[in-house]
Amino acid sequence: MPSNLTRRSLLSLAGAGAASAITMPAWATNGMRPAAVSAPTLSNFDKQIVSKISASRTLASLRHLSETIGQRYSGTPAENEAATFLQNTLRAYGYSVELQPFSVPDRRLGELSGSGLDTRLCWGVGAAARGAIRGTVTGPLVLAPSALPTDLPDSVDGAIVMRVVEGTEDLTTLAEAAAAKGAVAFVATRTDGQYPRQASAFAPTLSRDVSIPVVGVGQVQKYALLEAMPAELTLQMWLHTNVTSYNVLASVAGKQGAGSAASRDNVMVCAHYDSVIGAKGANDDGSGTVLTLELARIMRNLPTRANLQFALWGSEEVGLVGARHYVSQLDAAERSRVRGVFNNDMVGTSWDPAERYWVLSYDGQPNVVNAQVLAAGERLGYRSQMSDVTQRGSSDHQAFQEQGMPSGNFSWRGVESPALLEPEYHSADDTIEENISMERLTVSMELIGCAAYALARQ
Repeated sequence: MPSNLTRRSLLSLAGAGAASAITMPAWATNGMRPAAVSAPTLSNFDKQIVSKISASRTLASLRHLSETIGQRYSGTPAENEAATFLQNTLRAYGYSVELQPFSVPDRRLGELSGSGLDTRLCWGVGAAARGAIRGTVTGPLVLAPSALPTDLPDSVDGAIVMRVVEGTEDLTTLAEAAAAKGAVAFVATRTDGQYPRQASAFAPTLSRDVSIPVVGVGQVQKYALLEAMPAELTLQMWLHTNVTSYNVLASVAGKQGAGSAASRDNVMVCAHYDSVIGAKGANDDGSGTVLTLELARIMRNLPTRANLQFALWGSEEVGLVGARHYVSQLDAAERSRVRGVFNNDMVGTSWDPAERYWVLSYDGQPNVVNAQVLAAGERLGYRSQMSDVTQRGSSDHQAFQEQGMPSGNFSWRGVESPALLEPEYHSADDTIEENISMERLTVSMELIGCAAYALARQ
């Protein structure tokens, strides 16, 4: 039986409390891939793709996105920093790059830090719209034993109060009481998600204005706070107003056949680069972002009939906003020239059960995009690891298919259903060490690169 692509086969602990080491792919161009059922039967065109993929370069880009920049929430300075990084990288590869701006709502966010907290996690938190914004506050973490204000400890003056909920609670009255007793901030929680899901960081909903900051932490952050119970916890807050998000767009004209770039069809490889609040977004969707960057590097000078386009979408996590904005700017003629869109969202998880590569279509129907990916899977020996075309939206391919353009979304997920996502999904531990398999990410690059090149040559 072929070996599975599992986290345990890819990560080795360097020691207690130390970061894990990422194992890099080490197969030859014609070699058997992990978990493949047969040796590859690659065309010479395929070999032009797979022989040039650099896993180390891809990992370096991912480290910059998810570790140096970190949380990249819609419209924030960090998301804008990521857009600049992507723009500069694509320019270094020889592309003319456009930043396509669009407005998004104001953002209220916070970040926690303190003694004993695991700095490998993301500590971004959401801030309640009806809570105060106070720059930076510091105090010991104190637990509220119930939702009753009368049960609050007397010693909350100068403290940050956290309520660990066991169900649905309106915490407005408790937060008001904490403020009246001198607390400097209030931390709300959610009940745990049902495995494998984990509750995400969130912006709490208050029924009245509260005079102190009120923030919402995710499940992983909650347990890390309970374990550390820091004597000095710091909450830093920001209100971002009049904010802008960006799509990062690069293209290269087709080199084969007659006709100008304006008259040729377009083949696009894309992903979103933003993350949710409270997540570094290594897999979601740093993995798809760096796949797009690496294929842009490899394919820059390959001869194709269609124009090649590489797009990184902003603000996907708040409703596919960037991709839908891009589509809304295309006129009828431009839409008719979209030959296919290969969207990549969560293509590198190391979660053991995520052994199926899902071929997803918003309308559930086969099209030229998913046909080329399945054909590439056959040539790479991976077809049995891949789903048939399966109906599912909720990523940027939906924006294109809603308007009749061929598109597909591709992702490693649990075998039983595309809804079976890894525990790190939208969580503080969506980090490289906890949630990235460079083997799966490299296989994804091979599949999409071979498929997109095949479609662009037609």
